[in-house]
Amino acid sequence: MGKVIAVANQKGGVGKTTTVVNLAGALAERGLKVLAIDMDAQANLTAGLGFNLADISRSTADVLVSQERALAPIILHSDFPGIDVAPATLDLASAEVDLFNAMGREYALREALEDGTRGAYDYILIDCPPTLGLLTINGLVASDAVIVPVQAQYYALKGLKNLLNVVKTIHSKLNKDLTILGLLPTFVDQRTVLGKEMLAEMQGYADAPVFKTIIGSTVRLGEAPLTGKPITVYAPVSEAAEMYRELAAEVIARGQA
Repeated sequence: MGKVIAVANQKGGVGKTTTVVNLAGALAERGLKVLAIDMDAQANLTAGLGFNLADISRSTADVLVSQERALAPIILHSDFPGIDVAPATLDLASAEVDLFNAMGREYALREALEDGTRGAYDYILIDCPPTLGLLTINGLVASDAVIVPVQAQYYALKGLKNLLNVVKTIHSKLNKDLTILGLLPTFVDQRTVLGKEMLAEMQGYADAPVFKTIIGSTVRLGEAPLTGKPITVYAPVSEAAEMYRELAAEVIARGQA
């Protein structure tokens, strides 16, 4: 069975979608088959992997509110070998409201993955929205592990405890398999005193492991989303691409530990 990993943080702008797009690219580069699931109504993951949102007829919103809850019918093949996408549209915003009245609402995505989709991939990466609402909870309940991108800033670290408490609650009540794969430092400028201090504080955080990989701010990483390509495709010999190759190696190693 493929390993399901949610990428979550209730704070926006910390690099969740960037992590999913580029980790998918780095894993696929290794010959692994990856499914990226877009659970954010902004649909940045869908666009970030080259899809025109105007062309999307069925999305994760349809899966969550359907009684059948099957993921396979909405999956699209990207232009990048080894990467498929379960796309999102703005309809996800209303789907979350509809979920409040649904039976087993926290398990909708998990049930959808049981249609045979999970066994078809080596890794399934879930891009969760920047909230701790039902869509994020669905992503966590469906997952084996969670990666938490954390920007090296004071306010990003301040809200981390709330997210980790939610993960602990889901582990104890809804998904015994859920673990924290690691905190991922993002947008780190190690040349500044603040960057160094925030990184040291994160690494001293007792409640969760921290990835050795550090995602810095680079021009290439900022350009890649505009092209609809993972950084490993857009700029394969760049420093940014190497960061995500290192992250992919760590994710694989931690999953086997």
